[in-house]
Amino acid sequence: MATTLISGGTIISAVGRRAGDVLIDGESVAAILAPGQAAAIGVNADRTIDATGKYVVPGGVDVHTHMQMPFGGTEASDTFETGTRAAAWGGVTTIVDFAVQNTGEDVQDRLAAWHEKAAGECAIDYGFHQIIGGVDEASLQAMTSLVDNEGVTSFKMFMAYPGVLYSDDGQILRAMQNAAESGAMIMMHAENGIAIDVLVAQSLARGDTDPRFHSLTRPAELESEATHRAIQLAKVAGNVPLYIVHMSASEALEEVAAAQHAGLNVFAETCPQYLYLTLEDQLAQPGFEGAKWVCSTPLRTKHEHHQSDLWKGLRMNELAVVSTDHCPFCMKDQKELGIGNFAAIPNGIGGVEHRMELIYQGVVAGEITLERWVETCSTSPARMFGLDNKGVIAPGADADILVWDPTAKTRIGINDKHHMNMDYSAYEGFEIDGKVDTVISRGAIIVEQDSYVGSKGHGKYVKRGLSNYLH
Repeated sequence: MATTLISGGTIISAVGRRAGDVLIDGESVAAILAPGQAAAIGVNADRTIDATGKYVVPGGVDVHTHMQMPFGGTEASDTFETGTRAAAWGGVTTIVDFAVQNTGEDVQDRLAAWHEKAAGECAIDYGFHQIIGGVDEASLQAMTSLVDNEGVTSFKMFMAYPGVLYSDDGQILRAMQNAAESGAMIMMHAENGIAIDVLVAQSLARGDTDPRFHSLTRPAELESEATHRAIQLAKVAGNVPLYIVHMSASEALEEVAAAQHAGLNVFAETCPQYLYLTLEDQLAQPGFEGAKWVCSTPLRTKHEHHQSDLWKGLRMNELAVVSTDHCPFCMKDQKELGIGNFAAIPNGIGGVEHRMELIYQGVVAGEITLERWVETCSTSPARMFGLDNKGVIAPGADADILVWDPTAKTRIGINDKHHMNMDYSAYEGFEIDGKVDTVISRGAIIVEQDSYVGSKGHGKYVKRGLSNYLH
C-alpha cells in the first residue's frame, strides 16, 4: 500500500490545534507525528505533501444533500457524479444523501433505486438517509430493517408539502416510536405546511407572485411552531433523537435551545444560505431573479437578528452541524417553471462545493474558531450520523483530509470557482480569505494544484452506525 506524509502543517481538530505531520498508509491514517519525528525515525513515504503554513483538517462531511432528487416536475441538476466531484473541489470527502419514499411506495425499493443512481458514480464516499413520505405498517417495518441491515440509521419526515411528502402528527408519532425502539434518528423538516398552503393560495390570489413571496408565505412563526410540535412529539415518543434540518429562524432556534436545556435529545443544523443570504438582498431581487434563492426553509429578512442568532447557535452548540441542503436547479428550464407563480419554483440552492469555504469565512470574521469550523463541518456530522471512521484525523481513521491554505483567496462565481452542474452561483462574487489546497479521500489525492485528479467510482457506500451522540 502506498504511503503519504503530510508534513509541516498545523493539524486542526475539534479540540485544538498542533504542529505535526500526518502519515497515511493505504486508505487510513497510520500515525500523527511530532514535527521532525518522521525524519528521526526514518519514515520514507512514497509521497510527501508540504503543508508548511497551511491547516490540515478532516475532510468535510455534508450530511444533507439531494443529488438527482425529483422535485416539482423536474430533478436536481447535479448527478451523483457531478455533485460529488463538486463536493471534492470544496474539500468535502463524505456526503449523506436522501433516498425518497412517497406514499404508496415500497421503502426498500426506493432505497435500492438510490443505490442504483449512486453506485460507481461517486468521487467521494457516500451514505443514505431514508425519507419516509408514507407511514404505514410496511414502511414502519422497513425502517427497522434498514437500521438492522442496510446501515441507514436516520429517517427524514416532513411537516411541509401536503400531498407530496407531508406526514400528519399521528404518522410522525408512529415513526418516532419505531425509531425510539431501534435507536434511529428522526430528521424533521419543520414548517407548518398546512398553514403555509393557505398563505400561498391567498398570496397568489392577490397577484403577489414574485419569488420574494416565497419567504413571506413561510413566516418564521410557522417554522418555530412546527419545531416546537416536533420536539413535543419526540418527547412523547420516549425522547427519541430528533434532528431539525436547515434551521433558518431565531424563533425556531429558541425552541431547540429550550429543549436542550430541558434535557431532550434534540439537535439541529443550519446551512450557509441562512448565515449569509437574505430576503432583501437575494430573494427580493427585481423580476424573476430572486428565483435563484428559493429554498425551504426560506431566506429570512435582514432586519431581524436571524443570522447573528444562528452564528451564536453555532458558537454555543445549540446548532451542532452545518450542512448544505444541496439541491441545485438551473434557472433555464427548471427555476423558470415558476415564472408568474413562486409556488411552482423548484425549491433548492446549490452549495455542496462552498460550505467549507463559507464557514471558514466565519472564522476570519470572528464568529467561530478554527476548531469549531472543523467540529461543525466535519467531526460533529460524522458523530451525529454514525460515520465512525470519518470526521477526525486519528490513527485508524479513514485518510479523508483537507489541506487548507489560509494565505490564499477564493472567489466564488460562475466564471471563478464553480463546479456544480448549474447555470448560476447562489454566492456569485463572494470572496473567501482562504483556499482548498489539497483534498485526500481514503488516502487518494483527488484535488491538488487547482486540478481534479480523482475518479468516478472511487467513492464507496458507507454503512452507518447509530448516532455516536447517544450510543
